Amino acid sequence: MRHLITGASSGIGLLLANSLHNQGFEVIGTSREPEKHEGKVPFKLLRLDISDDNSINAFAEELFRSVRQLDVLVNNAGYMVTGLAEETPVELGRQQFETNFWGTIKVTNALLPRLRAQKHGQIITISSIVGLIGPPNLSYYTASKHAVQGYFKSLRFELDPFNIQVSMVEPVWFKTTLAHNSVSQSSGRIADYNAYRKQADAATQKGIDEAEAPDAVVNTITKLIDTKKPKFSNPVGKMTGMILFLQSYAPKMFEGAILKSVKTA
Repeated sequence: MRHLITGASSGIGLLLANSLHNQGFEVIGTSREPEKHEGKVPFKLLRLDISDDNSINAFAEELFRSVRQLDVLVNNAGYMVTGLAEETPVELGRQQFETNFWGTIKVTNALLPRLRAQKHGQIITISSIVGLIGPPNLSYYTASKHAVQGYFKSLRFELDPFNIQVSMVEPVWFKTTLAHNSVSQSSGRIADYNAYRKQADAATQKGIDEAEAPDAVVNTITKLIDTKKPKFSNPVGKMTGMILFLQSYAPKMFEGAILKSVKTA
């Protein structure tokens, strides 16, 4: 089986690519700067910037010059914008969507003609638990993940006649490069938020500091690849079941817990 993993030069993408390679699968990864990782990874890396249309087109052409079949696409590339909603420039939010939402969709669309023609395939998109809930301090990142969830939920139906499986993986905080590479930019600090901002930042940092290694995410994706009819939504991590249950059936308790975590951070 041939697996394509976007954003495979670091974080979950790198860990997953190495794991699948070690299991004997053919792995192709992508990176914005593959030359920096030449000789450091055991799998092939192709150049791809998912926020650049020209890069996507060139990547698809290069990919299908060297392979005739693609079995699994793992959409992993993306980044995170942090900060309070009102203080974050809208343009930064647009850039977040250009990568996390539009970039993911454009890469998928570039590969769909080949998947449809071969009448089989699997698309696994790594989202986030924030694509299912709405925590503070991550409004644009959360919105981009909600959008990705909705898009692929509909696409799942449309690709079923072509025997193409579509799934999402929604991790909680795990130790990856996502937080380290996050972007935060204020268009102007608002005094009314001073106390809350400090608490929200501390709560976010606490989640990052207490995060576990992302082995569970890799294991979940590996199991999805081995499943003929995988579930659409696959939350991963401690307390995900309780978080989603409370949000659906005890929303006041859920929101109270979120607010408490900020106030006591």
